[in-house]
Amino acid sequence: SRNSCTTQCDRDNKKDKNMSFPRLQQKPLPDYVAQRLRLYEELKRESDALLAERAAAGGPVAVVLPDGRTVAGKAWVTTPYQLACGVSQGLADNAVISRVNGQLWDLDRPLEQDCSLEILRFDDEDAQAVYWHSSAHILGEAMENFYGGCLCYGPPIENGFYYDMFLDGGVSSAEFGDLETLCKAVVKEKQPFERLEISKQTLLKMFKYNKFKCRILNEKVSTPTTTVYRCGPLIDLCRGPHVRHTGKIKAMKIYKNSSTYWEGRSDMETLQRIYGISFPDSKMLKEWERFQEEAKNRDHRKIGKDQELFFFHDLSPGSCFFMPRGAHIYNTLTEFIREEYWRRGFQEVASPNIFNSKLWETSGHWQHYSENMFSFPVEGDVFALKPMNCPGHCLMFSHRPRSWRELPLRLADFGVLHRNELSGTLTGLTRVRRFQQDDAHIFCTMDQIESEMKGCLDFLRCIYHVFGFSFQLHLSTRPEKYLGDIAVWNRAEKQLENSLNEFGEPWKLNPGDGAFYGPKIDIKIKDAIGRYHQCATVQLDFQLPVRFDLTFVGKDGDDKARPVIIHRAILGSVERMIAILTENYAGKWPLWLSPRQVMLVPVNPSCEDYAKKVCKQFTEAGFMADADLDSSCLLNKKIRNAQLAQYNFILVVGEKEKMTDGVNVRTRDNKVHGELSVSEVLARLSLLKRSRCPNAEEEF
Repeated sequence: SRNSCTTQCDRDNKKDKNMSFPRLQQKPLPDYVAQRLRLYEELKRESDALLAERAAAGGPVAVVLPDGRTVAGKAWVTTPYQLACGVSQGLADNAVISRVNGQLWDLDRPLEQDCSLEILRFDDEDAQAVYWHSSAHILGEAMENFYGGCLCYGPPIENGFYYDMFLDGGVSSAEFGDLETLCKAVVKEKQPFERLEISKQTLLKMFKYNKFKCRILNEKVSTPTTTVYRCGPLIDLCRGPHVRHTGKIKAMKIYKNSSTYWEGRSDMETLQRIYGISFPDSKMLKEWERFQEEAKNRDHRKIGKDQELFFFHDLSPGSCFFMPRGAHIYNTLTEFIREEYWRRGFQEVASPNIFNSKLWETSGHWQHYSENMFSFPVEGDVFALKPMNCPGHCLMFSHRPRSWRELPLRLADFGVLHRNELSGTLTGLTRVRRFQQDDAHIFCTMDQIESEMKGCLDFLRCIYHVFGFSFQLHLSTRPEKYLGDIAVWNRAEKQLENSLNEFGEPWKLNPGDGAFYGPKIDIKIKDAIGRYHQCATVQLDFQLPVRFDLTFVGKDGDDKARPVIIHRAILGSVERMIAILTENYAGKWPLWLSPRQVMLVPVNPSCEDYAKKVCKQFTEAGFMADADLDSSCLLNKKIRNAQLAQYNFILVVGEKEKMTDGVNVRTRDNKVHGELSVSEVLARLSLLKRSRCPNAEEEF
């Protein structure tokens, strides 16, 4: 063992003589593994005896399958896996997990009562999460074996899984091969995943060697009992469920490691995090590896550097420096949204960047978000840079009496926002400290929610259509811990549902996933290589108007009528959207957004003045135009350089073009359009730019 998280861990690096796993271990297992297993086995015998008693007394159960058929089983005996085998052996062999009465359920866990049953394969999102969670346990077993440190959290993530461990030293990617070898051995053993419910006090005894597991038990577990799962020598705190056994994980790869803090808090212990991915088919892993290579080539950080769009500096971490060409993209995106604002009845405002902390106390952010805010003392008070615009917009709404005739009031703001993200989480443009949003807040009546939602959905479809994005819609409804009147929630959720149905695009329900202050519609866009990104949001808020005591005079003369706030953004963070677009287009920007739209290439030095003249015409017409006047380069080299730099159009000028006031047009993909007059090319390109044509080079 290279590390210990407690004195117990230090003592436990002796070989346990009563316990060995020769096919798995590279070094002796710590004593706490054997102690943990002995206690587990004792509890498992008690649990098995109780299950046998229940099974003996169990009555018949009726199980409804997805096709409407009802099959019979016995309570505390029949398992989802057994029923799957009865339907089809192929279904059983490919099953990852089951869903019983809407709840994920282990395939080998006996059914307890009449229920509905679904068998989920890997193509289901919930099944993927379970599959990757089980893979995390396999990685955890290998890490505990290889490093001997203290395991912390090991969850599934959007694509794969990770496990955190407390170690004295670091982790090296050179060790990944050894870890994968151990993982393959775990898989080969087909270790069953066993679920066991144990009292909190007993678990504190079982995990006394690991202060992190004890913290979880003391701080996160509020019930008298909770569950653990075992596979091989690993026993871990876990809600589950899991796949039937480790042999279900057919292809697995460890691909990355990093340092992190316990629960993301910089004042807590530093942990080592190891990431992995797994699939039920080796072909799927190879496809994932190909995809990763494609994503690497599209990385916005690489393209941003190559195209001189932006950079970051240690003197202002997480705050992007946009160079002229990057600023062109930034400003073009915001102007695109501004045009739509005017068409759609939004009014742009500008609000302060710095507010007294009293504002954030009123909004509730100070109590829950202050550690993520940049704050500082000013003349005996505490001020902070704003991390969001909504409280400032509430002040704008309330600075004078309002009438129902003013509603809906749509306030839009591109104000600069700052959030104190941990330095270890900063990632290019996707996670920054300084950013802007196409942020807007709609103050409306309850009766106006449906129509405003329709307008928001139409707005985002318009924008995403221009980018070429498809998208998914999810309606997130009232969570268990919500604030406000349930009747108001029900009415608002119904209006959101109506607006989605009328919108005409497919949508899914996320029950209980709304914020405590209101339901919302989440939107995920799909990029050119199939990745999904959360950008837009449309969120109802019943609580902020209460906190700021926002009122208006209603039609009936009631001067205490309360508005509803709709928080909405389409680009979301402009910085993050630029990252997504950079990778979506792989640096091949469409003409209207491109930082390099036109390159003038003179055939020889005698044509340079003419090239400069034409370049000036395009620049004055609003194009990002340049002229290559490097006389040391041959014509073909200049053209090739312009194509590699992703200039949409390359205009070659020679003596003939100079005499006729023309240019010879070709594209970055080497499509030659031939000789045309400058005025005609200007007119065509201006039209294509105004129309935001996605393939101007083809449409020219």
